[in-house]
Amino acid sequence: MNRNPTPALVTQRAAQRLPRAALLLFCAAYVLPGVFGRDPWRVADITAFGYMAAMAEGRTSWLAPTVGQLPLEQALLPHWLGAASIVLLSPLLGAELAARVPFALLLALTLVLVWYATFHLARTEAAQPVAFAFGGEADTVAYARAMADGAVLALIATLGLLQLGHETTPALVQLAGVALFQWAMASAPFRRQRARAAALVALPLVAASGAPGLALLLGAIGVVLSRLSAYEQVRRLVPWALAATVAAVATASLAKTWQFGWRLRAEPDQWLGIVRLWLWFLWPASLLALWTVWRWRHHLFNRHIAVPLTVTAAALAVSTGLGGADEVLMLGLPGLAVLAAFALPTLKRGAAAAIDWFSVFFFSACAIAVWGIYTSLHVGVPGAPARNVARLASGYEPSFSAVALVVALAGTAAWVWLVRWRTARHRAALWKSLVLPAGGVALTWLLVMTLLLPVLDYVRSDREWIARIAPYVPPGACIAAPDVGRAAIVALEHHGRWRVDGRPDAADASGCDVLLRRERQRTHVRAGPGWTEVARVQRPDERRDATRIYRRDTAPAGGG
Repeated sequence: MNRNPTPALVTQRAAQRLPRAALLLFCAAYVLPGVFGRDPWRVADITAFGYMAAMAEGRTSWLAPTVGQLPLEQALLPHWLGAASIVLLSPLLGAELAARVPFALLLALTLVLVWYATFHLARTEAAQPVAFAFGGEADTVAYARAMADGAVLALIATLGLLQLGHETTPALVQLAGVALFQWAMASAPFRRQRARAAALVALPLVAASGAPGLALLLGAIGVVLSRLSAYEQVRRLVPWALAATVAAVATASLAKTWQFGWRLRAEPDQWLGIVRLWLWFLWPASLLALWTVWRWRHHLFNRHIAVPLTVTAAALAVSTGLGGADEVLMLGLPGLAVLAAFALPTLKRGAAAAIDWFSVFFFSACAIAVWGIYTSLHVGVPGAPARNVARLASGYEPSFSAVALVVALAGTAAWVWLVRWRTARHRAALWKSLVLPAGGVALTWLLVMTLLLPVLDYVRSDREWIARIAPYVPPGACIAAPDVGRAAIVALEHHGRWRVDGRPDAADASGCDVLLRRERQRTHVRAGPGWTEVARVQRPDERRDATRIYRRDTAPAGGG
């Protein structure tokens, strides 16, 4: 047992839990916006969806899927998940929404796993707050619940999870796998059998979804932490952690998800970019996590700090080795949220007040800005935002949705009530300092995904780009698209229903009658002999880039 006193001072009053209805509302306001009413967005979102849709529609093999004759370069398992959901749900929901359903559930599962991981870690002996001489300290279970509520709020408040957490990409499967492994390590003293099963599922899941290196590193961490644990039940987890690691290696080998490549270079610009990424991506949980490490520095080897700290460190290390990959950095957020929660019992009153007032001013300003853009688009006042939108999204015509307006008004009213509640006196709950950051992020995301969703969908989706190409390409035509990118190829196949050949030599080898070439930075591209340019089109947000459309002078026999 650690002889250093715990830094946590928590009264029974401070250990009150967040009302379940409020916690569920926070989670719903965070998870659901962005799921409905939009097309897949560039780049990773629509690319992953394209392979899922192609498998679900029978246009390609499930074992070796291709789109535009280009093979899938990512893990199969997440794409199978999306494709299966399209097969089962698309008759009711449409392919786009059907593909998002399992990934939205994975995001919700991650929130649940973070809550339970924190709950179990906060129940361990070393995590308990100081016992008062005359009683009145927090009950163990009540304290653990309050800490778990704080961890979920910290995860919701973290900026890096916003966009990546709402896309249909393999990163969400990896995120859920990492959160499941963290839960397995956290629950091992209390849920022996379930922890073993969770470890056996989590590491192969992470490996099969495209992160075998991280799975291997987490397996090693699990073995070491279990071996050094003071809990006999946890030490018995060692062979299971070893078995899970071996299973992860075997799964990665069978699924062919091993990718070897060190992208970190000794260049100051790259290191500066990584630091900038960390600063905004991990905000604000990173500040609280650093405070936790400092205040609990004499307890770093106790499992309530060691488990989330090593999970976070593993993701940071792999992300850095890959040159600052944000989708890998996201995998450290479950651990970071747990660390942030353990800062709450040690947070000074001045620091808590600073977090509150920054959140009030910053997120209120964000809400006002979103409402200002919305009223400018629909009423014309103020005029500048509408002019900027017309310049940045050429051809956009505002569309009104009564449902979106009502939801946005309800979200804004909830924010006003939340600010009023938090700024009132005598709010002693442990999680109080994270209510406004989490509520502000949820509010901003809700407003953007309701009031500004039409214009964002117009710009981020490729539907308008396809509509601009359609007058120059016959229905069902074969298109050679050697340099437009996978996301554009998916859009051509999904939205345009054309047959596309995206191979590098497609212009000469495909026999297609139509050729698309990307023009970047107004640098004129040449199609070569035998092709005649018929049009030059741009996406709504493009200024210097464009797509040039060519028709073959003489179609080869059997072409098109």
